[in-house]
Amino acid sequence: MSKSKLRELSTDFAVDIIKLCETIKGHYSLVNQMERSATSIGANIREANYAHGKADFISKMQIALKECYETEYWIELFVKSDILNRDTAVKLYNKCGTIRRILIASITTAKNNSK
Repeated sequence: MSKSKLRELSTDFAVDIIKLCETIKGHYSLVNQMERSATSIGANIREANYAHGKADFISKMQIALKECYETEYWIELFVKSDILNRDTAVKLYNKCGTIRRILIASITTAKNNSK
């Protein structure tokens, strides 16, 4: 998958999360955390595209991956707390999972190419 496709997926995912967060009443600190982690995924992917070398690229992509895992945690927590319905969560979790798998593959490829 091309890097521009990954950028597009991460941006669309961030927009989905932003729109979701606008609908949640209360729990502002939790909503803020999910919004921050979800939007950070795409921001770090964008930064990676302008990295100062392979190590910087890998580092930025790893940060995006960590943010992806964190966002998955918030989605899970929101479901278990009855803040988010399961159907919406599954859609978001699947989108986040797709991004996570692409990031893992990109990081692995970058590491293998730097050897």
